[in-house]
Amino acid sequence: MIYDICIIGSGAGGSPIAYELSRAGFKVVVLEKGPFYREENFTKDEIAVSRRDLYSPLLEEEQHVIYERQHEGSVKRYVGSEYNWSFWNGSMVGGSSNLMSGYFHRLKPNDFKLRSVFGAIEGANVVDWPISYETLEPYYAKVETVIGVSGQVTSHPFAEPRSTSRFPYPPLEENGITRWFDAACHTLGYHSIATPRAILPYRALEREGCSYSNFCGSYGCATGAKGSARAALLQRCEAQIISEAFVFKLQSTHNRVSEAHYFDSAKRVHKVRAQIFVVAAQAIESSRLLLNSKNRYFPKGLANNSGQVGKNLIFSAGGAGEGRFVFESLTPKQQKRLMEPGLFVNRSLQDWYEYAHNGRVQKGGTIDFLFEHANIIARSVREFYDGETLLWGKALQEKVHRKLTRSRVLTFEVFNDWLPTDYCNVAIDERVRDIYGMPVGAINLYAHPHDLEVGEYLAQHAVKVLERMGATDISYSISSSPPPNLVAGGCRFGHDARSSVLDSNCKAHELENLYVTDASFMPTGGSVPYTWTIYANAFRVADVIRRHLKKL
Repeated sequence: MIYDICIIGSGAGGSPIAYELSRAGFKVVVLEKGPFYREENFTKDEIAVSRRDLYSPLLEEEQHVIYERQHEGSVKRYVGSEYNWSFWNGSMVGGSSNLMSGYFHRLKPNDFKLRSVFGAIEGANVVDWPISYETLEPYYAKVETVIGVSGQVTSHPFAEPRSTSRFPYPPLEENGITRWFDAACHTLGYHSIATPRAILPYRALEREGCSYSNFCGSYGCATGAKGSARAALLQRCEAQIISEAFVFKLQSTHNRVSEAHYFDSAKRVHKVRAQIFVVAAQAIESSRLLLNSKNRYFPKGLANNSGQVGKNLIFSAGGAGEGRFVFESLTPKQQKRLMEPGLFVNRSLQDWYEYAHNGRVQKGGTIDFLFEHANIIARSVREFYDGETLLWGKALQEKVHRKLTRSRVLTFEVFNDWLPTDYCNVAIDERVRDIYGMPVGAINLYAHPHDLEVGEYLAQHAVKVLERMGATDISYSISSSPPPNLVAGGCRFGHDARSSVLDSNCKAHELENLYVTDASFMPTGGSVPYTWTIYANAFRVADVIRRHLKKL
């Protein structure tokens, strides 16, 4: 059989294309490396998720090699399995969208033109996008209705233009602490934003509503309320989904991909033929696949005669902080509100998405506020010490009980741009191979110093909110450590084939029928989580492919 479309990867970048084109009557096959879990397979098993990485490969079998560049220029090599350093995230049907918390923010219009608006930054490869916010806006709106986004549109200085006045679903139920947050922000002159969530508040779209377990991040959703690519799209489309299919090579001529070669769970090789191929295997793995697909037409890797595949890898810069609210400083009514189980905080700040610094306006970012994760194991482990003294027995038991029942931690996450540089990229490490015998990806890491400066600026404002709310034990950390669940770039799109891999429609410059639609296409990441933008762009590319197929 020759399919109309073969999609490699089933996350937020591939599933909209499978959904749209299979429902339009085209023959679509999705090849997914991981297993096909459904709602009934997802439990709140903390051991499986927090200690055993249930949803990602064993590093002894599949890993990456990491090269970490220091600011003075030295480089240290880490083999993932030896250092327990993993860049896998959500190896299953639906990909890492199964494990997201679903905090959905759109990019702002100026995110699409960083170079033009804010100017060059020394040592950073900042460029404008080849499309505008106005091009993507209808697809942001489409995601709201098809995936299901709940929330309340909030007016603030950097609110992006919208074609609709409200979200299609009302906000999720909120914990009483949001009143303290809103009041503190009002006093400080900040604009409290009701955070949009890709979570349904009630039964809709053939899915159940939220159960308020507060086990969103790192866990699959047992009700289907969370808008994962699996629950929202793949379980409602007509595509053929082949799970446990690791695509290791794309075969091509000088201008067309002809076959995808994959191993099944028994390491048997299969081949899939199609008119159009879409790569959406996650930014690192998509670059690795193209680099491992070299042939006589593309000796440096598929679509890589420009040498740009794997370049300008980006993550999300920033960090996190927290403050604790203790019963001793609260009224009985406040204590009761604080300990309301399951209910969300769902508050954000974007007052400093752009801000003045040293006489010029520069890009800032987003701060999301949320309760610490509901994981009892993680919350207990942090109480093992009293200062430098290790506790055990009754003293440990009493401390854990007191902290868990008479206080609660409000955390914040800072998101700002990870600037693309020459030193952060994906390559191939020929010395290390996976269980399939394929060279693993080599991740070269480097964070631009500017990233830390912006993250620090944002964190200091978040601390002011916690202080105003009356929190104690306030702390934060802004780090250059890359979050593996927020990775993009490697196949950036652009108008110039010499400096980009893809054109403005995410088709490879050098091949007629190859598209890349995961976060790889992003030349810059903005200062928000990526998922909503990946979804929106994939729906846009689905329209492009549909128009192309209708001409054949």
